[in-house]
Amino acid sequence: MGEAALRKALSGRRVLVTGHTGFKGGWLALWLRRLGADVTGVSLAPETRSFCNAVRLEELVDGRRGDIRSAESFEAAIDGRNFDLVFHMAAQAIVRDCYRDPVGTYMTNVLGTAVVLQTARRMSGLKAVVVVTSDKCYENLEWTWGYREGDALGGHDPYSSSKACAELVAAAYRASFFNDPQGPQLATVRAGNVIGGGDWSTDRLLPDLIRAMEEGRPARLRNPRSVRPWQHVLEPLRGYLMLAAGLVEEGPRFTGAWNFGCDRDAAVDVVTLARLAAREMKGKGPGFVIENDGGPPESTLLRLDSTKAYVELGWKSVLSVKEAVTDTVAWHRTFAREPASIAEFSLRQIAAYVQRWEKVSALDFASPRTGTSPRSGTVPRTRAPSKTRVAACV
Repeated sequence: MGEAALRKALSGRRVLVTGHTGFKGGWLALWLRRLGADVTGVSLAPETRSFCNAVRLEELVDGRRGDIRSAESFEAAIDGRNFDLVFHMAAQAIVRDCYRDPVGTYMTNVLGTAVVLQTARRMSGLKAVVVVTSDKCYENLEWTWGYREGDALGGHDPYSSSKACAELVAAAYRASFFNDPQGPQLATVRAGNVIGGGDWSTDRLLPDLIRAMEEGRPARLRNPRSVRPWQHVLEPLRGYLMLAAGLVEEGPRFTGAWNFGCDRDAAVDVVTLARLAAREMKGKGPGFVIENDGGPPESTLLRLDSTKAYVELGWKSVLSVKEAVTDTVAWHRTFAREPASIAEFSLRQIAAYVQRWEKVSALDFASPRTGTSPRSGTVPRTRAPSKTRVAACV
């Protein structure tokens, strides 16, 4: 599947994106407009410094204000409109903020998911819903291999457990209300740590690094040896779009949970990513220092196994972690130099990414897909998951 197939499936579709003022939601909305979709976004107001404001996104999409924690607020924002496709991306996504406000986190990530699904199921003409959760929805046992969609859900902190709960809510709605093969379909998607232009969130590694280097002060690294599956934001978004196209056109075959993680080589530790960013910034700023700030504990190893997405959708990562960092720094450098041109530059980055994707797909086409992605680094498991853990929902 190339972008032409996405355009065929999604052009002219009425698409709702919750959380369009956020980093990932903004990039998704922009790509959907490129594909010819009629996009409506519902979200809280954007931060002053945000991708949404930088690219003037709400000049391109119908942006509305609504709070998913309140059915009344969300339904008022929708104002009775029906949609063909819903992407639910609105969330509390900053791990440390979740520690500071755990109740608010559960209200947003769990109750908010139920509110969106309850509203969506009443839409006439709805074809599909894609609920975006996180790689952190799995019970993390610090395995060296990637987690698969059938592995147990869990979470030892408010953010992780709220995303596992969101998966459970989606699974219950799928079994109870989205279970007609001829009706609308429901899937959930899980991705790793995304990076890319326009992310100014606090307590995220690459935004913190870029901000510190721009201000001429050393960036402070927590947990330098923690391994994360870093990927450019366009990588999982392509997976979400491919999945949505499948749900709209073929229905039940594509329901359930899906991983869209990076290649094994892109799962690197924090200090490695920091060094890549410092090199791309060409020595601007005094670099970084390693510091334990006494913050809450974080996992040290987390990977996803995306074999299912490779076999069923033909999806796999096309950017190395170095390329992802290069594109991210290039976006911020362009924004600093020519902020008025950043919307056009963002669209050019999507176009360049599509070219790379289609080139990789063409090379891969001659080799039939098997049960293991050639770049996923899947490792056979040597022990079964504990039977006492929460059952996974797929």
